Amino acid sequence: MNEEIIQNINERLDRAIDKGREILEDEDLQVRLEELKDKSESTIRKNPLKSVAIGLAVGFIAAKIFTSKD
Repeated sequence: MNEEIIQNINERLDRAIDKGREILEDEDLQVRLEELKDKSESTIRKNPLKSVAIGLAVGFIAAKIFTSKD
C-alpha cells in the first residue's frame, strides 16, 4: 500500500513539473512579463517617492503579518 501511495505521488509530481516547464517556456508569458516589467519600471521612474512609500508600507505590513509575538 505504501508503494502505491509513493507511486501516485511521484506521478502527480512528474505531471506538475511538466506543466511548470510548459508554463515557463510559454513565449506569450515571457512577452507579457517583459511588458509588465517595463511598465513597472516606467511607473517607478515617474513616481519614485510614492513607489518607495508603497514599498515601505508593504514591507511593514508583511513584517507585522509574519512576525509572531511568541
